[in-house]
Amino acid sequence: MSETVYLRDVRQRPGFLTVWERHRHRRAHWLVELFAESVSTLHVLMWIGTHFFCPGVGSTAAFIIGTLSGQPGLGSVLQIGFAYAFGILLAITICSATSGGHFNPCVTISFVVFRGFPPLKAVRYIVAQIFGGYIACLLIYAQYKDLINLVDEGLAAKGALEAIQFTPNGTGGILALYTQPGANLARTLLNEFVSDTILGLAIWACLDPTNFLVPPAAGPWIISFAYSVAIWGFSPPGLAANAARDVGGRLAAMTVWGMKASGGTYAALAALTNIPAMLFAASLYEIFLTDSSRGSSFVLRVC
Repeated sequence: MSETVYLRDVRQRPGFLTVWERHRHRRAHWLVELFAESVSTLHVLMWIGTHFFCPGVGSTAAFIIGTLSGQPGLGSVLQIGFAYAFGILLAITICSATSGGHFNPCVTISFVVFRGFPPLKAVRYIVAQIFGGYIACLLIYAQYKDLINLVDEGLAAKGALEAIQFTPNGTGGILALYTQPGANLARTLLNEFVSDTILGLAIWACLDPTNFLVPPAAGPWIISFAYSVAIWGFSPPGLAANAARDVGGRLAAMTVWGMKASGGTYAALAALTNIPAMLFAASLYEIFLTDSSRGSSFVLRVC
């Protein structure tokens, strides 16, 4: 017969933390959950890159600035993929025990539909996720501001700034997501939907406690590297995959550069496509791949 061992049984916390924990469990549990969702999104986009030169937005900044300034080797799509992978991995490791580890509005919405996640709580989660992305992108901008200004001045001197700034290859592309000028939005939509559906299937497979090939400790690694594979293979045509990253980053770009950084029609495509794609992936998994008669020795928190 097994007995649960709690942290308080093996380690005593300082008195003020014990008092706070009691209050947190009774009245402020929603606050720490939102903090975890917000910080985790910030973590994915920013922290890894600023310290190891390879995150989401931080790694993208190094890549774009290096390319525009003629200094190859500062970044690559390969590096950006690894950066997002390890950012997601650390976010799940650090924050999922507190909030459940959504970090993405489409995941939260799919949990509302398929797992009974409370709708009002989902709204709070989504706001926290977008806010985390917004703060992360502003921090990256502050850290890279001198280099961004230097590159923009060089492009302006050549008369090329206006044409390139708000494209995937311009400095605006560090914070917000854009497509190449003249890109076919129908094909961009197809690329986004297919990529997000595959990511959704990978996430849902990792949440299935009867999937014996995915023990709980392996789930974060599989999800993280599923995102990196999507970036390596499908980011050039245009890939958002996370509305918190897209909307948060776009709001940050608009804070810095104004409405000209809004992204036009592509902004809606990037922000919204991952939601129906995730719901489609979850439907496929629940209808064709989930089997209630399967057993499992794993205990997995799934929401």
